[in-house]
Amino acid sequence: MIMEYAKLYKSKYVCSVVLAVISVICGMVPYFAVVKMVTAMISHEEKDISFFVQWCIAAAAGYIAKGIFNGLSTSISHTATYLTMKEIRQRLIAKLTRMPMGTILESPSGYYKDVIVDRVEGIEVPLAHLLPEMTANVLAPVLMLIYLLTLDLRLALLSLITIPVGMAVMSSTMKSYGENYGKSVEIGGRMTNAIVEYMGGIEVIKAFSQGERSYEKYETAVNDNAAFFYGWMKSAQWAMSAYNAITPSVLLTVLPFGFLFYASGSLSAGAFVTMIILSLGLLEPLIAAMNYTDNIARVGTVMAQINDVLSSPEINRTDKNTDISGNTIEFRNVTFSYDSENDALKNISLTIPEGNVTALVGHSGSGKSTVAKLIAGFWDVTDGKLLIGGQNVRDIPLEEQTERIAYVEQNNFLFDETVMENIRKGKAGATDEEVINAAKAAGCDEFIRGLDKGYQTVVGSAGGHLSGGERQRIAIARAMLKDAPIVILDEATAYIDPENEAVIQSAIAKLVQGKTVIVIAHRLSTITDADNIIVMDNGTVSAHGRHNELLDNSQLYRSMWQAHTGTKGGASE
Repeated sequence: MIMEYAKLYKSKYVCSVVLAVISVICGMVPYFAVVKMVTAMISHEEKDISFFVQWCIAAAAGYIAKGIFNGLSTSISHTATYLTMKEIRQRLIAKLTRMPMGTILESPSGYYKDVIVDRVEGIEVPLAHLLPEMTANVLAPVLMLIYLLTLDLRLALLSLITIPVGMAVMSSTMKSYGENYGKSVEIGGRMTNAIVEYMGGIEVIKAFSQGERSYEKYETAVNDNAAFFYGWMKSAQWAMSAYNAITPSVLLTVLPFGFLFYASGSLSAGAFVTMIILSLGLLEPLIAAMNYTDNIARVGTVMAQINDVLSSPEINRTDKNTDISGNTIEFRNVTFSYDSENDALKNISLTIPEGNVTALVGHSGSGKSTVAKLIAGFWDVTDGKLLIGGQNVRDIPLEEQTERIAYVEQNNFLFDETVMENIRKGKAGATDEEVINAAKAAGCDEFIRGLDKGYQTVVGSAGGHLSGGERQRIAIARAMLKDAPIVILDEATAYIDPENEAVIQSAIAKLVQGKTVIVIAHRLSTITDADNIIVMDNGTVSAHGRHNELLDNSQLYRSMWQAHTGTKGGASE
């Protein structure tokens, strides 16, 4: 699977491999230079000092060229690798936009961060180093081995004995590497989730004096992670130490057998010296290549996690453009379940006419927010049909559906960017003037200009530098800038203080003018003028009509209204 992404930059990787091979070959030059000089000295041939100077220069040139070509190879391979990682991350992010919100929300809070950031980062070494360096570190020694075999077949083969011996020692550890790495990812993921949960809930932890109890979960996760790695490294230490000691010890075979062959007259002194020096150079790149074997095992686990996300079920939508006639919304015998056990909506049928204001009311858990989120495209209906403009949403591209809808809820998210950029999220490429005009229409221009840097003020993570009311007003400005024909207001005034509520209600009135509007509200007094009020009860439509009609005909609505007005001292609305 990983090669599917890497092949997009095949030419870069090929170039990197070629340069890496040249680098390793250049790295062999100093060994050949030493062979030439030592052989000349042993043979007592009369050589001018210039002979040794030339080979010293050749050795230095080979060493420098090795560094240059290695640097070029590494630079190109890293460029290709980070482009590959970018491609994978973009596919993962794009995938998330096509997945049901339920799938995402049911996952631990740190899971997708762990996959997209940490796990994808884990393929950097295999791609950037393994492909070029392992290829070069295997190919160049093979060429050198061929040369050594022509000098003396016996000693060349003996020089390789420490490799299988070292590998045999290390194999006991490598057999369980893939399994252990998979466990390390799982344990590391639990630690990440515990950290994210702890930091995300720090305010609640402090408020309810749960510091010690909550810290215990975080501490346990961290300790489990440390204990696992300590145990893993401890169990592998003896094998790795033996491998690192045995594998490079080529002279254990070359020296005794070489002396034996030399003494018997079957090996010349020059060939013996050559074998000694080149065999030392032979194993260094091979050992470097074998050190990448753990990365090969790691790639399988990493790609399995990436593939789990990329193969997750998607919201069922077409890719073909569809003609949509208007913005009337219809639910036809729609059933929907979040968990496949309990139906949040039970065979409901309702119509939200174009250009009207339709309010959804009901007790908590009645299904009103579910209706809104199905319209917004956060989930697919389990059974039945949802139509927009006469078209089944399954026949409408998801992007087209979301483009037609502006969604403002009670917990609107702001990015850790400037106020200007947060409002601009409503319309990519909007000018500063358009952003400011939207802010003015939403009644938040004045408070924005009162911030330290005005529209260039960074709002902090999730808008944490602003009050709940300020975040809500910026979210409304963002929706106004989008200018979508369908507007969903899910408790849009939930965090607005009484002094600013009139401003916000005025802004909302401008936002919804001439549009198809769905309002979810707990405060019934805010929707008495709605064109249609749909009363939800336990996932079904209990009643619908205008305010006065429901007071006369719906016991549930009447009881909700009485409870609402009772909280206000029994005042009649």
